[in-house]
Amino acid sequence: MAFRIRMGLPEMDALWNDLSTRKLQGKLEKNEEKFFKKWVKTLGYLEQNPRHNSLASHEIDDLTRKHGFKIFQSYLENATPAAGRLFWAYGPDKGDITVLAVEPHPEDQKRGAYQRIKLSTRPPAKPQPGEKS
Repeated sequence: MAFRIRMGLPEMDALWNDLSTRKLQGKLEKNEEKFFKKWVKTLGYLEQNPRHNSLASHEIDDLTRKHGFKIFQSYLENATPAAGRLFWAYGPDKGDITVLAVEPHPEDQKRGAYQRIKLSTRPPAKPQPGEKS
């Protein structure tokens, strides 16, 4: 089953729109180009299989407790200093995955590192047939 990838509001949606627009215009800086390429590759794996081995996806209990729904972390990259991590959740609709943050790996878990991560908000669910919007 392929998932529909959605971006959290407003931060992730704005970042995605900015980078993808500037990518099409050929206006990304070298480091942005590198980051965007990793992000797109990660989203491709996530869309096809959130449990893909390359993603090393796992639930982050601290964030799940804080926000009241399951939040997962997947790798953007591995074995590099401050390796990028993608934070995401299922929903808001069945078959959706919402990207909530892209951050460097929180190295110091003992000092509440995951508590400091700022997550975007999940977009609203689509109205079901017969439901008022």
